[in-house]
Amino acid sequence: MVGYSAMMERAEESTYAEIGRLRREVIEPSLDRHKGRLIKTTGDGILAEFASPVSAVRCGIEIQEQLAGASIQLRIGVNLGDVIVDDEGDIYGDGINIAVRLEGLADPGGILISGKVHSEVEGRLDATFEDRGERQLKNISKPVHAYAVRAGTYSAPTGKPSALPPLPDKPSIAVLPFQNMSGDPEQEYFSDGITDDIITELSRFSDLFVIARNSSFQYKGKSTDVREIGRELGVGYVLEGGIRRVAARVRINAQLIDATTGTHCWAERYDRQLEDVFAVQDELARTIAAVLAAQVNRVEAEHTLLRPPATWQAYDFYMRAADLLVSFQSTYKLEELYEARRLLERCLALDANYARAHAAYSFAWIVAWINSLDGDFLSPVALDRAHLFGRNAVQLDRNLPQGHAQLGYVLAFEAQHELSIAEFERAIELNPNFTDRRFAIPLIFAGQFDRAVQCIQMHKRADPFYFPVASGFLGLALYMLKRYSEALTPLLECVSRAPNLRDGHVWLAATYAQLERPEQARQQAAEVLRIEPTYTTERTAKPIMRFRNASDADHLFDGLHKAGLPRD
Repeated sequence: MVGYSAMMERAEESTYAEIGRLRREVIEPSLDRHKGRLIKTTGDGILAEFASPVSAVRCGIEIQEQLAGASIQLRIGVNLGDVIVDDEGDIYGDGINIAVRLEGLADPGGILISGKVHSEVEGRLDATFEDRGERQLKNISKPVHAYAVRAGTYSAPTGKPSALPPLPDKPSIAVLPFQNMSGDPEQEYFSDGITDDIITELSRFSDLFVIARNSSFQYKGKSTDVREIGRELGVGYVLEGGIRRVAARVRINAQLIDATTGTHCWAERYDRQLEDVFAVQDELARTIAAVLAAQVNRVEAEHTLLRPPATWQAYDFYMRAADLLVSFQSTYKLEELYEARRLLERCLALDANYARAHAAYSFAWIVAWINSLDGDFLSPVALDRAHLFGRNAVQLDRNLPQGHAQLGYVLAFEAQHELSIAEFERAIELNPNFTDRRFAIPLIFAGQFDRAVQCIQMHKRADPFYFPVASGFLGLALYMLKRYSEALTPLLECVSRAPNLRDGHVWLAATYAQLERPEQARQQAAEVLRIEPTYTTERTAKPIMRFRNASDADHLFDGLHKAGLPRD
């Protein structure tokens, strides 16, 4: 079951009751129809045995079809192999272990099968199969070839692209989170901040393909083989290292690894005064770029390096705030947003000209304006502050892509369509590797739906572990193109990964309504009102969805009203 622990924490009794109903009304009847034998239940999991792999996969498809659009989702793994049966009827063996590992890698609402199963069922089922490549499973010595089952509407890719991405046609790298070696968990933000800056610096080299921070940080704290990381992210090289901060000194160890072979290409240690950390970051970026792409123009690097803040303390406050804002985008906890603002205010009090802090402060206000968190929701004051600090970021450092993107995002909600798009385009001109899922929003508002689809597809390649809202934007763009069936898959992914993201349910409700699936549309409308009880199309949707063309707005709101969402 997807999100079992969180669901039990929120509502233990109702979750337990729903699990019982799901087992009685869906799972056990389906097992009976396909001659499956229930072996045991494990709280949030079920182990079953079948006489044939075809029956097992058919049963899995039937279960997932019945749960499409439901609040509870399952992952299903299927393997074929010998098992050991004990005196009590329980089963053991590597065949079971592989099925369990495949289940953990399956998409929410999806089915992942082994190569053995695929060879038995291909051509015998009304389904297609997406090749997920060789997967190294925990405690399994040999890699297992995996395939995702695609049948009906249920199975949406969620964590990463449905197929392993190919290597780009230029040197490519992922920078893994540098390990905090200080022995103090409170210094975690420091290591993350340094890693983030190295990613930003490397992204400025047009001859390199650099994986976005969000995807690199998916491997934080995990002992994953770099060759597996290279396959999952589609890169040729991985940079990893550690940071130790003691008093006024910082030591950074870094090593560059060939992700195709696992061999070390280069390693270096930097032992400097704390105030020299910016020089270390620059040196790391320059050295790695030279190793990967000897033709990188050195003059370009000189002109595009980030400007460090005036004081070390200001930078420290900024890194703490940036760490909180990343967390906030997953939790939407108001206290994290408030603390991030407080730290950014302290940063700007020490260095009023630090452009990145102005951009982050602008973001901290626009997310409060968009989301119903407190009195800043749709507040003109919050929007004005977001605009002011976004504008400050651009004026203070016209070569900072993040500043232009942030200002562009704010302008989108002010219905400044051409200016918004121009700011995002300027960010990409400054850094061809720059990627931001938010660029889709002004494109959608301006009626450039095909370009919005392309934008998100490019973003997902640069950030294979993209935030759920990226799929929401893709689904919205496809909805606006009236490609409702295609919109369903990314929107189902969005709500499964971010169940408390209001707009994912909003757009999915409209899509179901246009597909003439009223029951599922009403379910999604109910989820919208669960998240925001005061939601209406007049008071909530229209102030946020700033379409240039009235016909585009009518198209979206028509779907929302068909789904049963209130007008006012």
